[in-house]
Amino acid sequence: MILTDKTALITGGKRIGAVVARALALRGVDVALAYARSRAEADAAAADVRAAARRAVVIQADLANPEACSALVRATVDAFGRLDVLINMASVYTKRRFDDLTVADWDANLHVDLRAAFLCSHAAVPHMRTRGGGRIINFSDWVAASRRPRYEGFVPYYVAKSGVIALTEALALELAKDNILVNAIAPGPIVAPPDTTADERKAVEDATPLGRWGGEEEIVKGILALLDSDFITGETIRIDGGRHVK
Repeated sequence: MILTDKTALITGGKRIGAVVARALALRGVDVALAYARSRAEADAAAADVRAAARRAVVIQADLANPEACSALVRATVDAFGRLDVLINMASVYTKRRFDDLTVADWDANLHVDLRAAFLCSHAAVPHMRTRGGGRIINFSDWVAASRRPRYEGFVPYYVAKSGVIALTEALALELAKDNILVNAIAPGPIVAPPDTTADERKAVEDATPLGRWGGEEEIVKGILALLDSDFITGETIRIDGGRHVK
């Protein structure tokens, strides 16, 4: 896909999403950024897009609400007149013992991590069809892509992210005739959470064959490779420094 003058919607506008938005803008893409609560981070990401001489719009959306997904896509098309790329990055990641899990905990993960990816894709596809094709990139997790859980306390998260892989494969088959390519990224140790201790950082590095955290740019490289390709669809690409083989 030639990215110049295309439009992308990113659900999740901070940290990795912000770096992806800037990279897309540098390739000539106008970017819509969806956020749930992090307005300041989304605004900063939008400022970076505009600094690259591309248009940006920031849209608040609680993607646990089904209506918010279609409204988000509609707002993007209203702002830019088209939608070519959808990147489903929004995610809930909370550790909780199995015995303490509630229906609300289950729904929080499944609704945002999996259902929202489906609903945003469902709303975006008609707009992509009118342009002769498009790209959908979902976000799973290296653990789910390895087909076995590695950490206790993340049952709903693991199930949701495994579902994202299945959704990616099913949509790739359904949408191939429309020239809409659907793939997934499964990140590993990319960016340490803010509260990560030095010992925790070191433990992750020791468990990763390449011996380091990847950094946001590695996700950017993966996304750009999938957007550039016209023949990769239905794939889930692990970007984890070889973590899954150790």
